[in-house]
Amino acid sequence: PAGDEPTTPVPPPPAPKLACADLSGKTIAAADIGLPTGGATITEATSMAAGAAGNLYGDYCRLRGTIAPVNPGSPVINFALNLPAQWNRKTIHFGGGGFNGTLIDGTEPIRFGPAGKPAPLALGYATYGSDSGHQASSITDGKFARDDEALANYGGQALKKTRDVAQQLVQLFYGEKPAHAWFLGTSTGGRDGLAYIQRWPLDYDGLIANEPALNYSGTRLSNVALGRALYDNGGTGWLNLAKTLRVQQAALAACDALDGAKDGIVSNVESCRLLNTQLLDSLRCPGGADTGNTCLSDAQLATVRVIESPLQLSYPLAGGVQVAGGYNLLEGALVAGPYTTRDLGTRPVPGNPATSADANMYLTGDQWVKYFITRIDGFDTLGFDPAAPGSWTPRVQEVSAMTDALDANLAPFFGNGGRLILLHGLADEVISPNSTIDYYKRLVATLGQGAVDAHVRFYTVPGMGHGTGVFIPNWDSLAALEAWVEQGLAPATPVAVDAVAGTYGRTRPLCQYPAWPRYRGSGSMDAAVNYSCVTEVGDPLACPNLPASATNYKGGNTLGEELTVRIDPATMAYTVTIDAADPARVGAQRSGTLVAQGACSYSSSEGGAVFTLASGGVLHGGVAAPSGGSFAPLLAFANTWNNAATPTVFNPVAVIANALGVQQAGTGGTPVGQSAAVRLRNAGTFQYCRDPATGGAMLYDATCTQTEKGYISWSAARGAFDVFSTSPTGSAVTTGGTLSGSMVIGMAGASPVHLHLVRDGGTVGMRILSAQQTLAAGTADGSYAVSSARGDSRTATVAGTSFNLGGAAATLAYDTPVLGMAQADAGRPGQLIFNGGVLAFVSGDTAQPALEIGVRH
Repeated sequence: PAGDEPTTPVPPPPAPKLACADLSGKTIAAADIGLPTGGATITEATSMAAGAAGNLYGDYCRLRGTIAPVNPGSPVINFALNLPAQWNRKTIHFGGGGFNGTLIDGTEPIRFGPAGKPAPLALGYATYGSDSGHQASSITDGKFARDDEALANYGGQALKKTRDVAQQLVQLFYGEKPAHAWFLGTSTGGRDGLAYIQRWPLDYDGLIANEPALNYSGTRLSNVALGRALYDNGGTGWLNLAKTLRVQQAALAACDALDGAKDGIVSNVESCRLLNTQLLDSLRCPGGADTGNTCLSDAQLATVRVIESPLQLSYPLAGGVQVAGGYNLLEGALVAGPYTTRDLGTRPVPGNPATSADANMYLTGDQWVKYFITRIDGFDTLGFDPAAPGSWTPRVQEVSAMTDALDANLAPFFGNGGRLILLHGLADEVISPNSTIDYYKRLVATLGQGAVDAHVRFYTVPGMGHGTGVFIPNWDSLAALEAWVEQGLAPATPVAVDAVAGTYGRTRPLCQYPAWPRYRGSGSMDAAVNYSCVTEVGDPLACPNLPASATNYKGGNTLGEELTVRIDPATMAYTVTIDAADPARVGAQRSGTLVAQGACSYSSSEGGAVFTLASGGVLHGGVAAPSGGSFAPLLAFANTWNNAATPTVFNPVAVIANALGVQQAGTGGTPVGQSAAVRLRNAGTFQYCRDPATGGAMLYDATCTQTEKGYISWSAARGAFDVFSTSPTGSAVTTGGTLSGSMVIGMAGASPVHLHLVRDGGTVGMRILSAQQTLAAGTADGSYAVSSARGDSRTATVAGTSFNLGGAAATLAYDTPVLGMAQADAGRPGQLIFNGGVLAFVSGDTAQPALEIGVRH
């Protein structure tokens, strides 16, 4: 109607200033490209007429060209640029996929876009892409990475070079600069876009990054970890198709209804994650041996845990990241069956190099190790330890710096008005959504929730795999991005239409992380209107054991160091202070920030240590060791017992106990396992006893011959007890003696947990005590966060007589070899005690015994 015209009329499309043929042979000088090259040349300029055979994009100028390398022996960058006759004054840069090597020609539609919407070129966008600087017949061929310049181009430099050339040609052709420039990418292309705005934040106004491979090196390292789990030990951990489907079916059965709707989609992923232990226990073959396709052996269960669990690294990747997200195999991700072709392969022994007959993820990991890292064609990737690659570590870090998109400081991009739409399927079987979640959390931690809310929309999609899965969303992300940047209309909760053939047309809301779609209880389960995006108060990622305010935890580590850990729940910052130790270490501090991993566990900056807040005010974690890249496990308590009042009595914590621990000669010595009986008397005197034949556990006997005696005395200055050693042949005394360590008596709820920290004549270590009384099967049942004196983190489960530590299963014999202790058999040999939710296990590995400390989730 009259009067409704816009106050600022939209200008007509600019007419091209040049004919398409005028660009044939055109060159761009190296000096006009933002990174070193040998210059660019247009090798093809073809006018494409609307309606011509095969042309669905209207009238446009089709350009193809090359960007010459700096090094004559390196491959060129092939690029494509399409210039529509009816230009809308906008450009789109399309990212690549896999290892690239195939030209992205800019004619593709919007990835996960609305069905039937024309490709951007047909809508008037000038579009462009490249092959990332090498040519290959397969996107799983990594051989190009043997060339330094080709690898740097793949890592992101080809993007900048292509963009600079394309933008100059756009301006030359139309006689004006574009009003807006967008980047659209999926998988490697999503990584491409994020890497671009992290390095060159002023070049693009907006980015859509779908299922981005942003932790690129972490992804490849986790690929290798999966391969080792599958194929080591003659392939005993490999899962065939039937077993893989069995895992997927069990997960769906357990978790499908957690969102209120049994619809084949696991939406409440984090609640489902809490069922992992129960689910794996239900899948275990009797005795842990492989008895057929209806169950999984212990080795196969260990493989599932490797797929599921984050990969903890002993060294940092780009951005200081030391973890790669696990895959949600137990929460709805599919690696077998009709919804994906990316399976675990068809044979238990892989090829070298791996082929399509092997696990899809291992294939790409194998290529990465061979060509990105070692550059040795025949390298045995199964011998490469991704968690601790030894002499290859600097090379992994160098490649990470080139290829990963992990910089969480997007302030320059935000400051230029940039907007980012992130989308990741929670069932992605190729690129872990948990790595993208970790990146989003680091964005918030770096820039603040307000800044992130103003510039980022992060949607997680239940049931969506890597362009696969039981739900594939179609929605107009490009229109949403443009409305946000151009009109200030921020996207809220879009509706996505399922593109999967069997369920085509059903709809769901796209929920912003951490929300997920919950069925309201009535109406069609296929209609988005009947779902709400919820972030429940009881969100399973929230930790009920997190203190309400900044809290000090008192304890020690396996190097015998007495310490205090302060945690501020408002910022999740922590500080570890060494209170008593080698004089050179006293007063030393370590600080960092904890990042939630679920189940009250948090990643830290301590050489890969995971901090876990257990019930009863117990803290488990680690502190960076004095040398090397690992950590010394620590145990600490929000509440400790003391006898500072007069008179000084020990009656409430006097105990006859078993002691398990480890000690060594100095911080770099070889650990020696410790197992003994000990009595702490009412007067504060103590006596250790060891079996004269084994040097280990025994029932306490005051007349024992292999003995150690002393007393403890409260130190108000440090909030711990000093330990004094006295003559082993003398009577119990509470004066004199030699200062030989500390004791912290932590309160795990109402249970006292005695922590003896040894520092005696150069010998250092830790011993944990538990009462020498019956330990009944079932008392210690649960899932535990565990770390060892070797400086690693893992998970343990106890279920009756079943014990699994880090994927190795064993059977427990309770009250063996003595009352209150459990003996694990050859599956994971060692001795175990339990007290107040704290588990201590000393392995029977004579080559490298270790104290494994665990706290129950």
